[in-house]
Amino acid sequence: MKLGRFVGAVLLAMLVLVNQLQAETENSEWQSIVAKAKGQTVYYNGWGGSEVINEYIRWASAEVEKRYGVTVKHVKVTDIGDVVGRILAEKSAGRTSGGTVDLVWINGENFRAMKEQGLLGPPFTHKLPSYQLVDTENKPTTLYDFTIAVENLEAPWGMAQLVFMYDTAHVTNPPANMQELLAYAKTHPGRVTYPAPPEFHGTTFLKQALLELVENPELLKEPVDAVDFEKITAPLWAFLDELHPVMWRSGRTFANGAPEMKQLLSDGEIFISLSFNPNDASNAIASGELPESIRTYVHEGGTIGNSHFLAVVFNSSAKEGAMVFADFLMSPEAQARKADPAIWGDPTVLAMGKLTPEQKQLFDNIEAGVATLSPQELGKVRLEPHASWVEALETTWLARYRK
Repeated sequence: MKLGRFVGAVLLAMLVLVNQLQAETENSEWQSIVAKAKGQTVYYNGWGGSEVINEYIRWASAEVEKRYGVTVKHVKVTDIGDVVGRILAEKSAGRTSGGTVDLVWINGENFRAMKEQGLLGPPFTHKLPSYQLVDTENKPTTLYDFTIAVENLEAPWGMAQLVFMYDTAHVTNPPANMQELLAYAKTHPGRVTYPAPPEFHGTTFLKQALLELVENPELLKEPVDAVDFEKITAPLWAFLDELHPVMWRSGRTFANGAPEMKQLLSDGEIFISLSFNPNDASNAIASGELPESIRTYVHEGGTIGNSHFLAVVFNSSAKEGAMVFADFLMSPEAQARKADPAIWGDPTVLAMGKLTPEQKQLFDNIEAGVATLSPQELGKVRLEPHASWVEALETTWLARYRK
């Protein structure tokens, strides 16, 4: 018995020592990354269509420059797909270093394209201290991007879920599903619309409708060329054929994006809008963009959700600086600021149980907005279809409705 206890004690001591050495090695590697990052300029390419988000990036950039000596240049873009195309062109031209993009805000089909084309740098997120705080256990979308394994190639820094916004001055009981939305549109012609794909929110609307209408949603996890696309999507096109004639402007004109829909909602032209940020309505009420009568709802069967990510580009000349910026954006300080509806209202990727009491207090201090749903009210998060469905849906939609 004594020998067994002795052996057990020795094994435990060895395990502790191994963990300690591993932690010291990881810390040493991170310190080396921080040292190399000093003085680097990071060209961060991200969507620039929201001044709220742009202001947050300005704050984060200033903090990183002050703390680490890393300069961040925010290259504001409209379509990340264009950035992916530029990076691919650089690779095709043999530009293996000194690329024009160091860090890019991506997810979904853009991540799939960059991964398949070899446009990403080597795995890096496991080297970032803040990544250890990410809720990979309860938020599987931090590990799978539109069903594609992330494999440490991109750093999760925000959560998103499709929500609908409605004006309580005109809508008493918001639709609980797509069929009820269609029924509402028929009884209130001209008061419902959605952005035209391939605009992101418009494509998300298509995917949500397909998830609700398809007979077997599990098939959507498969690559689109592995299933009968025409048969599976038939209920979606039948639904849209009924919806479009009773939409805003009789479906002849579509909103060009979520910002325009928000304006139409504010002006009373439409009564129901949508967003991929559960705090969007509260933010807009606080800023005066939307009236106090606006509230948020989700469909009873759940709505699409995903994580958005930051990826280091293969030919970046500031890989260390890009990693430092990504790590800061995942830090409790930056995540709590981002989650505050008064700042941005983008939900965190961090696990509250992994934070210190002081770090958790940063989130406890956040005051939820008047139109923000609780985690319980947000309900079930439905996973995105396989990334290959995006192009197929958009191409078919354009062929049917933009002739």
